This record gives sequence, structure tokens and C-alpha cells, in this order.
Amino acid sequence: MRARLLPLLVVLMAGVLLALGFPLAVSLAAGQQQRVVVDRIDDSARFAALAQFVIDAEGSGSTGAADRHDTLQLELARYQQLYGIRVGIFYRDDNAMVRAPGWWQLPETEDARRAFREALAGRRSHDPAQVWPWQTHGKLLVASPVVLDGDVVGVVVTESPTGQMRARILSGWLLIVAGLGAAMLVAFGAALRLTSWVLKPVQTLDAAAHGIATGRMNSRVAAAGGPPELQRLAHSFNEMADNVEEVLEQQRAFVADASHQLRNPLAALLLRIELLALELPEGNEEIASVRTEGKRLTQVLDDLLDLALAEHTSAELSLTDIAALTAERVTAWRPYAEEKGVRLTETGRAAVTGWSDPIALSSALDAVIDNALKFTPEGEEVEVSVAAAGPFVQVVVADRGPGLTDEELLRVGDRFWRSGRHQNIKGSGLGLSISRALLAAGGGSLSYETNPPHGLRVTVAVPRSDPHTP
Repeated sequence: MRARLLPLLVVLMAGVLLALGFPLAVSLAAGQQQRVVVDRIDDSARFAALAQFVIDAEGSGSTGAADRHDTLQLELARYQQLYGIRVGIFYRDDNAMVRAPGWWQLPETEDARRAFREALAGRRSHDPAQVWPWQTHGKLLVASPVVLDGDVVGVVVTESPTGQMRARILSGWLLIVAGLGAAMLVAFGAALRLTSWVLKPVQTLDAAAHGIATGRMNSRVAAAGGPPELQRLAHSFNEMADNVEEVLEQQRAFVADASHQLRNPLAALLLRIELLALELPEGNEEIASVRTEGKRLTQVLDDLLDLALAEHTSAELSLTDIAALTAERVTAWRPYAEEKGVRLTETGRAAVTGWSDPIALSSALDAVIDNALKFTPEGEEVEVSVAAAGPFVQVVVADRGPGLTDEELLRVGDRFWRSGRHQNIKGSGLGLSISRALLAAGGGSLSYETNPPHGLRVTVAVPRSDPHTP
């Protein structure tokens, strides 16, 4: 969940910072240019005042007009040499009165013509086109009118280089980027803390739910942090877990008590049947059938008690040589297999370790091998193999019996379930359920699949590392 929530928060914060950063960058560039424009307007106003005297002297035919003209030319030349700014004073017909450098002409661009026309109309340049840092050849042109007796008689035009202005804008932008980067780092750290604060109770809840799903019914959530809604959820989860554990405990207790309490009446009933059998002729089929059903009922009660204990008892895990334990169980079952005329073989690794309860694993292997031998006809083979498969050690028992259909594979291992084709074979339908419960308590599992061309493959899997280690 953090992998989805954190990028979302980061994208939102980045969007907010960019939404603030772009206008700030544009405003900074506009401010820098406006400062230059104001400075050029002030210079243009001074030159316009000097030009008024020259034009006035020229219009009145004064003898000092030439001296004033030369003085103005010298002033513009010094200004251009000192600041590198081209400047010219033009009559209304675009003819230059004075200019520096002497070869400079009014640029033949739309922006220049627009500024010149605005100046002729009596307006100073106040909003020239923005020059951006990447416009290396950009120039800033400012025009101011020369007014004499209320009439515009000329225009002062300055064309400034923009290198320093663009450098200041770029420096300001770098500071903005650095500020945004720092703000982004701070925001990312805040997002990490926020997601940790929000998701920590969820992670704790997930761990507790996983613990309950794997059989650790005492798993609970400590509601010690996070939003109030998640704290209430943790409290509700604990209440639910308590109720579920209580119901399961009551169910286990009922099964155990029922199976235990029924044993005595059943034993008394079987004793009475034996007494009745003494008064019946030898070899009576009905009494033999009653005995068989009585023994079967006794086996069912024993298996029910074993199932209740298996679901209630926690596994005592230890590092076990699974291959050696499997070889021991195969050796123990080999005489029975030979008696049935079935070949019981062992293949796979000679030594491989895994975490399991040795007693529980032995019981599960006994149940699986017993089933395989029970359903395998004479002359066929039951193969037991041990192998490491990723994080598990697998013991595979493959028989050559009739096998199960796809529908039956979905139900095998359910309590009291037996295939309709195998009802005449001894059993209660609880052996695999007990094995599954014993294995699940230690993080193991039991799975089933077909064994072509016919037969069943049962896989007993136990973890290679301690499942209770975080």
C-alpha cells in the first residue's frame, strides 16, 4: 500500500510546488526586466531633455545649435562606450538626429516599430516583450518621446544588451529550483512520516490477520498509534478475533467432549453385543456386521478426538532432517507393503533439513503412506521422494491406485469425505484432515494432484526456515 500511497502524495506535492514555482519564476523574470526598463526610461528622459534644446535651437536658427548638437552626440557616445547600450534620437520621419554608434539604425522589427509609434503618440515604453535566459541574442528596446511645446518632435530609442539581466534571471531561477528541491525533500520526508503513521496500524493489522489465518489464534493488534479510525478498526479486530477464538475453542471442546463421552456408552454397547453373540450360532453374519460397525464407530470417535487435539495443540518446531525422517517412516511401512504385494520405494535427496514438529510430520506421513498403500493394487508401486523446492521441503507420495477425478480432488481432505468408489475400504475420512491440521500448525501444507497415467500424488510440504521468525 505504501508503494501506491507514497507516489500519490509525492506527485500531489510536486504539482503544488510546481504550481507555485512557475508563477514565481515568471514574476522574477518580469521584475528583473522591469527594473532595466525603468532605468532605460530614466536615461531616455535625460536624453530627451537634452534633445529639446538642440531641436529648439535648430528651429529658431540659433548660432549655438551646432555646438549643442555636438555636445549631445558626445554625451551619447560616452554613454554607449560606458554601458554598451546603443542609443539614438530620431526625428518623426525616422531620420537620425544623433546616434551612438554612428552606424546604428532603428531595428527593422515589429517590436521596434511598435515602440517607435507609441513614442510618437506620446507614450513611453513600459511593457516590452519579455526576454528569457535562453534568448542569447535578445535585445531590450525602449523608446521615449521628445516633447517640445506640447508636441512630440522626436523619439529617443535605446537598445540594451540583456546578458547581465538574463544572468540575474537565471541565478534567481536556480535559487527557486534549489528552494523547490529543498521543499520537495522536506515534503518527501513529511510524506514518509505521514504514510508510516497511517500505514503502521494497517501493517500490524495485516500481520495479526496473517497470524490468525496460519493458526496463531492468540495474535492481536496493539492499537497504539495511527488515525483514530484505524485505532477503532484495530479494537474491533481484536474483539472479532476474541469471539472467533472463543467459538473455535467451544467447537473443539464440544468435539473432544462428545467423542470422549461417547466412548464409554459405545464400549458398553459393544460389550453387550459380545454377550449376545455368545447366545447366537457361530459365524452369524449379522453379529459380525454389527461388530464391524461398532469398531468403525470407535475409530471415528478416536479420530475426532485426535482432530480436536490437533487443531488445539501448537506445533513444537525444530530443525529436522526431513529425508532421514521420511526414510524411517518408509522403513516402518515396508513390511505392510510387502504383505500387500506393493513395492514401496524411496528416491530423492539423502539429506535435507526443514522446520517441522517431528511427531506431527511423522503422523502426516503415516496417514499419507497408509492411504497410498491402501488404494494401490497388488503388483503396483508407491514411490516416496524428498526434494527441496524453493522455501519448502517437499515429500511426494505417488501411488498407482485408481486416483481421483477433478471434482474429487477439490474435496479430498475434507472432514468425513470419502469417494463414493471407496466406501467399502476401511477408514473414517478424518486421517487427511488430521494430517492437514498438524502440518498447518507448523507452517506446512498438504496438496493433491493426479499421477498419470493413473494414481494420486500427495505432497507434504514443510518450510525450510523457521516460519515464526520475523
